[in-house]
Amino acid sequence: MGLLGAGSMRQMASSVLPGAEPMSRQGGPQGVLVLHGFTGNPQSMRPLGEVLASAGFTVELPLLPGHGTVVDDLIPKRFSDWTGAAESALTGLASRCESVALVALSMGGTLALWLAERHPEIRGLVLVNPMVDPPAQSFRDVLRGLIDSGTEVAPGVGSDIAREGVVELAYPGTPLAAALSLFEGVDEVNAALGEVRCPVLLLSSRQDHVVPSSSGDALVAGVSGPVERIWLERSYHVATLDYDAPDIEARTLAFLTDVLGRPSTTGGSGTGSLTAAGTEGN
Repeated sequence: MGLLGAGSMRQMASSVLPGAEPMSRQGGPQGVLVLHGFTGNPQSMRPLGEVLASAGFTVELPLLPGHGTVVDDLIPKRFSDWTGAAESALTGLASRCESVALVALSMGGTLALWLAERHPEIRGLVLVNPMVDPPAQSFRDVLRGLIDSGTEVAPGVGSDIAREGVVELAYPGTPLAAALSLFEGVDEVNAALGEVRCPVLLLSSRQDHVVPSSSGDALVAGVSGPVERIWLERSYHVATLDYDAPDIEARTLAFLTDVLGRPSTTGGSGTGSLTAAGTEGN
């Protein structure tokens, strides 16, 4: 607890990077929670979030703990920090909306599935290159060996983008202990995929240098609800900023209109039907 507390103090003292700020847009009674990836921040999802907000959806794009400041702030963070923040954002959004869906990239996809496994009220998921297939133990052993040797941060995995001149505002390094905690979270999510019964739109890059396509395969094989899988032929991992971004935006808008209904700005009742079930025992 002391280590996490120190990390929180460091983050409070760190300024959010310009462009990494969270986003909140009030629209109609259909809400969309948008989640970014590991070592990234809302910059990677902001264009998509703005498209959804312009269409009339109520949109929340939080800055996950330890992200969007300096890499030291991410070192003490763990999977429970990110699930807690994601669930808090979901609960707040649900209190203002009649129905909610999730849109997520990479680790954000892991978090979206974690939420969907606990909240059957979620109407649908749009997942861009989500991390679902647990990394091999041999790879984790390598990371643990690096930690034991005194290495806290490895080279970064951000900005895997094919389009020239486009850069993700991600950390230049990857905190290893935080990454191992993420992998444990992937184990948990993968084991409970059958609890996901809502429709899923899965957008998979043919060339992804961060999350292999086997993660998408695991999702298709494991969830109970219907899955539509679209292959992105021109983009790498951060496809929301890459060549296929316009197609992702169009398909996401069409999917959300289907599962939530056409966006309306007539105002929602804010039923708040989602519970905090996911916090129990975690």
